[in-house]
Amino acid sequence: MWHGSRREFLRTTALAAAAGGTALAWRPAGGHQSDEGGRDERRVRQDAAVTVLDPRTRVPLSFIIDDSTCLVNMGHFCMPQFAAAWPDREAYRRPWKNWPREIPDAFVREFGEWCAGHGVKGKYSIVPYPACVGWLDRDLPGWPRRELLDSLKLVRELLLPNWDIHPEMITHTRVIDLKTGRPFEEISAATMENSYPQSKQSVDELAAYLAYALRILKNCELPCEGITTPGGFGNMVKTELPLAVQQAVGDVYAAEIPHYFKYVAGGAESTEPKLEHVSGLARNVGRGSTPSEAGRAPTPSVGATSSTPSSPRLTVNVPAGTGDWFGGWDGDEPSQGRRYANDDATSGRMVELIERGQPALMLCHWPGMYTHGTKQGFEDFKRVVVALEGRFKDRTLWMKLSEIARYWAAKELTQIEKNGGTVTLTAPFACPDFTLRIAGRAAAAPRVSAGGQPQPLEEVTAASRLKSGTWLRERDAVVCCFGLVRGSTQVEIA
Repeated sequence: MWHGSRREFLRTTALAAAAGGTALAWRPAGGHQSDEGGRDERRVRQDAAVTVLDPRTRVPLSFIIDDSTCLVNMGHFCMPQFAAAWPDREAYRRPWKNWPREIPDAFVREFGEWCAGHGVKGKYSIVPYPACVGWLDRDLPGWPRRELLDSLKLVRELLLPNWDIHPEMITHTRVIDLKTGRPFEEISAATMENSYPQSKQSVDELAAYLAYALRILKNCELPCEGITTPGGFGNMVKTELPLAVQQAVGDVYAAEIPHYFKYVAGGAESTEPKLEHVSGLARNVGRGSTPSEAGRAPTPSVGATSSTPSSPRLTVNVPAGTGDWFGGWDGDEPSQGRRYANDDATSGRMVELIERGQPALMLCHWPGMYTHGTKQGFEDFKRVVVALEGRFKDRTLWMKLSEIARYWAAKELTQIEKNGGTVTLTAPFACPDFTLRIAGRAAAAPRVSAGGQPQPLEEVTAASRLKSGTWLRERDAVVCCFGLVRGSTQVEIA
């Protein structure tokens, strides 16, 4: 796992590609450590005869969009602030004054409608105080208030069904003094969010900064289950960061499974999400939420006693699997969409990940999609999606980051016991499309029941037809796909 900033990763991999080299692989930061000297609780027991597969046996796909917000073109407004903090960097001496100051809502609508038509899901950042231009829950100087309100409404109505919303900290440029609400007077690497903090901070200090950003988005009526770090934010506090995410997202939104995006996986490194700072596994769960309630804050279970525990606490680290090749963070780079997938999806990083059976999460920056109004990045993105559809439609599944985080939390933390023909699942979280392979042959349809309520399964003849409420007969196993409930579920094979 890459330990520097995403921009450093992208710059390094671009240089390696230009030289005919390979991208650097990276290692997880901090593993599953719960504090400076401790570790997570151990994972639960899972019978070797039962395997949790990917949802519907499909490879998860997702599209991670950074540096997006309402109306403000972050490339235009960030560039001079980065140049002031890092005056020796050639990368920040670009002609930003000639770039558009706005990425219009007409483009957001065009993008969102096209993605909805092709089932694309992912994460879309909303920077709360974008480059210090204005507060999204108050005003954006330079735009009428009505335009800001309409822009937020467009995000809520068009994007929210298929996209997680993340703050990308408060400004993505200057660090804000939480006591005053103003940027620190000093302008240097030490006071820019991309490299903040430059010394150790406590979990509480970090959580306060994250919560400040989250509350602005909550004022805008935008739900959040996770955060995105701008650049190298948190590089000095990698152990504390996931705990701060857990604390801030839990406090502001009562999210059951907080997650975050910070890292990019390169080379042969696994792109599977990582569960960090897991606690509370020692207690059994009672009956609780159903798959339709997944993502809501935990509530008391129907029929449960006052001793019924809450869900375990954890943070899910969801990495991207590609660089940003659609137009760069500032929209000033030539788009290289074929690095994700060529026109027949026979080569490219996304193809490589899908064929490996690893989550394939594309990364880009919103100014790169708009590409100074030429939309070159967006056009390349459309070609990539269509290419992947053409070859891998029956082998992949578009998911939001929160959906991927939930699936991996259920996959790793559900206790699985097999006694004869009965498999008992004890799940701390509900999860849609939960998919199991159970060794053994079945003469009849498997029977799934939870809380005394049966979930009938219909047989399908191919893995491509699996969906919730179905099962597939294999030579020496059965595959079952159903909505996992929090608590106990039995699957009987006869």
